[in-house]
Amino acid sequence: MSIVARPKPRNLGKLMVSHVTVAHGGGGKAMKDLIDDVFVSAFDNDLLAPLEDQARLDLAALARHGDRLAFTTDGYVVDPLFFPGGDIGKLAICGTVNDLAVGGAVPLHLSCAVVIEEGMAVETLRAIARSMAATARAAGVSIVTGDTKVVPRGACDKIFITTTGIGVIRPGLEIGADRARPGDIVLVNGRLGDHGAAILCARGDMALQSPVESDCADLSGLIAALLAAVPGVRFMRDATRGGIATVLNELAAASRVAIEIDETATPIDEGVRGFCEILGLDPLYLANEGKIVIAVAPEDAAVALAALRAHPLGRDACAIGKVTAGEAGRVSMNTLFGGRRIVDMLVGEQLPRIC
Repeated sequence: MSIVARPKPRNLGKLMVSHVTVAHGGGGKAMKDLIDDVFVSAFDNDLLAPLEDQARLDLAALARHGDRLAFTTDGYVVDPLFFPGGDIGKLAICGTVNDLAVGGAVPLHLSCAVVIEEGMAVETLRAIARSMAATARAAGVSIVTGDTKVVPRGACDKIFITTTGIGVIRPGLEIGADRARPGDIVLVNGRLGDHGAAILCARGDMALQSPVESDCADLSGLIAALLAAVPGVRFMRDATRGGIATVLNELAAASRVAIEIDETATPIDEGVRGFCEILGLDPLYLANEGKIVIAVAPEDAAVALAALRAHPLGRDACAIGKVTAGEAGRVSMNTLFGGRRIVDMLVGEQLPRIC
């Protein structure tokens, strides 16, 4: 393995203004000061320090973690930027880390690209960058490269963030949406819909009071514990936009199976349930940012549940249904009243700008 010495530290620029201007996207000293003050100082690490146009990663160091590279990217446009339980910075790190982890990968490195609206408060930017840095450290990942653009007022709404991540998949793991089999048990790691409810309440468009906080969280530790206990997990996916209904439909379609879930077993906070009843929303379609849908063989279900419940982010884990040999692609719910309803894929956008 080659070791590259950390370059001699350079003097970081410092912003002397309170709000971002178009000049901060112009490529000159103003832009350097913005990047240094807000991002380089927060994300500081040995791979970022050279500030080349690319991060240079040691292949031998990557190969120690597994035999396949996982690569993902996602954009974040949530409104408002700060909400109960998180903010756009925390969301951008957790969302990309989770997308890697559900494929069985060890998340390692991220890039961060931001589009900033002219006039945004610099202190708000600093708060977002600090949140991203703290979340990345807690997740054991480093932000190693990035990009910054500034656009005129009205061309975007305050800030949009894109994070791209790479990780390495542990040897022997084969997790995919096409691997579910009839008889498999469907699990979730806790209550559903908290993120969607928290965001809508935080917008203040409606005179509603809700104590619900977003479930935004880094799930890599929980997933590592699950895979250590049950390496044969068939499927995992984080239930973000479109909620668990969308994930279950994707699983049923890809595996050409049917899925049945039970309303009595589906964990939904009473506050979220009441919130949905008032607004006419279905909690199965509400976004989550700290919940995964899992499919395991029936003989592995008890061990998987025990592993999930032993972790703080899986204390409320439960089995919500099963995979069947019914009509391929169909998802249905056994209701509280003894009936059954079809759970279709979400059509359109239930709540815009949710992540």
